Amino acid sequence: MGNRPWGLPIAIAAIAAIVVAGVGGTMTDTTGWYLSLRLPSWNPPPPALGMIWTVVFTLIAASGVNAWRAAPDSRSADTLIGLYAINGALNVSWTVLFFQLRRPDWAFVELSVLWFSIIVLIFACGRFSRSAALLLLPYLAWVSVAGALNWQVIQLNGPF
Repeated sequence: MGNRPWGLPIAIAAIAAIVVAGVGGTMTDTTGWYLSLRLPSWNPPPPALGMIWTVVFTLIAASGVNAWRAAPDSRSADTLIGLYAINGALNVSWTVLFFQLRRPDWAFVELSVLWFSIIVLIFACGRFSRSAALLLLPYLAWVSVAGALNWQVIQLNGPF
């Protein structure tokens, strides 16, 4: 599969990343309720969150393209696409739980599943492409930081 042209997978990965980021972004409200929460002193300012997620989603898309192109057969490529799709759905689910339902406690539980899905992606990608796996490490790091922030929000504001 590595001989396929780059155009189609890049377009698909870019569209998928934009859709996941866009859906999550439209559900993220860092005004109102969010600002009423007691936040840890090390909480990044809202504009930084957008910049961080832009970089992370760009790296996720690049990882997806590299992994898909390195997959040795269609079944492996389809499995990778499925894993990325599950991860994208989990990413959006966290946003729904935290910002829309205002349940940081539920979001924290869901975030542990999201975190695990990133680990699965890293290992799945690493079977075919070291660079695809490495491109996901900033995502894992950021979701780890987000998990610590989420936990602090629970500790500072709970019960929910």
